[in-house]
Amino acid sequence: MQIETPPTEKRYEKAEGERRGLVIVNTGDGKGKSTAAFGLALRAHGRGKAVKIYQFMKVPTARFGEHRMFEQIGIPIEGLGDGFSWKSQDLEHSAQLARDGWEKARAAILSGEYFMVVLDEITYPLIYGWLPLDGVLQTLRERPRDVHVVLTGRRCPEEIIELADTVTEMKMVKHAFKAGVPAQRGIED
Repeated sequence: MQIETPPTEKRYEKAEGERRGLVIVNTGDGKGKSTAAFGLALRAHGRGKAVKIYQFMKVPTARFGEHRMFEQIGIPIEGLGDGFSWKSQDLEHSAQLARDGWEKARAAILSGEYFMVVLDEITYPLIYGWLPLDGVLQTLRERPRDVHVVLTGRRCPEEIIELADTVTEMKMVKHAFKAGVPAQRGIED
């Protein structure tokens, strides 16, 4: 590790543009994509802003840690899927769930009712061809000016990355699972 001298001057100029809703993407093969999106949802909720979270791969009855917490504090979170594809009994049914879920998410985005809409794991239905990319792009472009949309998932389509205002790629450096440590409740749920 190299020791650095703390900065004594601002390293950037204050932005002078107009505040507006952002498209934020968390992608990559590392951990933390959903967790980062949930952190933004918590920040917005803490400021009294309306937030809605849609999870494209989780079942509607999911009771993971985030569901329990968001329920307690009043952030609506909705599972739209039937689990990851390798758990699906019927991929066409999974695709239909994604399309039906997208219509709910699209309506929430376009309604202007929410300050922030999180589309957790939306990249999977996109890259599986279950959702038309053009419709997602059109909705992101046509959303009300003050609506923030956060998208998560691996292999985010380049067209969304180009449209987005902020993109973070999580990179896996090391993962306990690869060393044989199983997933743990409260950490990976």
